[in-house]
Amino acid sequence: MTPSQHKKETAGKTLKRGVFLTLGALLVAVALEVFLVPNHIIDGGVVGVSIISSYLFPLPLSAFLLILNIPFLIFGYKQIGKTFTISTLYSVSVLALGVHFIHGSPTVTSDFLLAAVFGGIILGLGVGLILRYNGSLDGTEILAIILTRRLPFSVGEIIMFFNIFILGSAGFVFGWDKAMYSLIAYFIAFKTIDLVLEGLDESKAVTIISNNAQDIAEAIMARLGRGVTYLYGKGGFSGEEKEILYVCRHPP
Repeated sequence: MTPSQHKKETAGKTLKRGVFLTLGALLVAVALEVFLVPNHIIDGGVVGVSIISSYLFPLPLSAFLLILNIPFLIFGYKQIGKTFTISTLYSVSVLALGVHFIHGSPTVTSDFLLAAVFGGIILGLGVGLILRYNGSLDGTEILAIILTRRLPFSVGEIIMFFNIFILGSAGFVFGWDKAMYSLIAYFIAFKTIDLVLEGLDESKAVTIISNNAQDIAEAIMARLGRGVTYLYGKGGFSGEEKEILYVCRHPP
């Protein structure tokens, strides 16, 4: 492949990633402003905190989405890597703009259950697309990726721990019935994310055997923000012990 062909391929992948990150962020904006927020149903993570904050303080939701994510993005840039952080910053910015322009549009339904179900589905589709193309909408995910290196918990377990408190706080602000509807929306979104990431992937994981396993693992965690599991094996002919990397893979 010539340098010009490589540049074109790289530009094509970047453009494709940008298109799907934009689509995902706009879907989340629709889910929030058309279904969830008007019915006082929240999501987890920074988005959930932003919804509660915009209800309690005289600043729009779009402002809180940017303000509350900035510290995580700065921290993530130093700890995780440039590509993942820039993709996250772009996704959050598009979400904030989408929320700003969609705000005040007519709600589709005032039925809390319908809002939770359809809002959760659209939210999950949007977040799933963003995660699939190596971005994020939530600073707590960046924090969880960093903490999982130091704590004996997975990224999902750490995020769930945060969200228990965030979704629980909705009960004090909006009422406990709204907190329960928020849990329904969160569960549906979670399952929809799984469908987007796993149901559409041709390959769900990759196994890497190399003499430079440590360097490869550090590059994957730093540049892609993906967790890596070490397995240990032995060569059948040589008898040499090998480090094997197992990486959950959601390629664009």
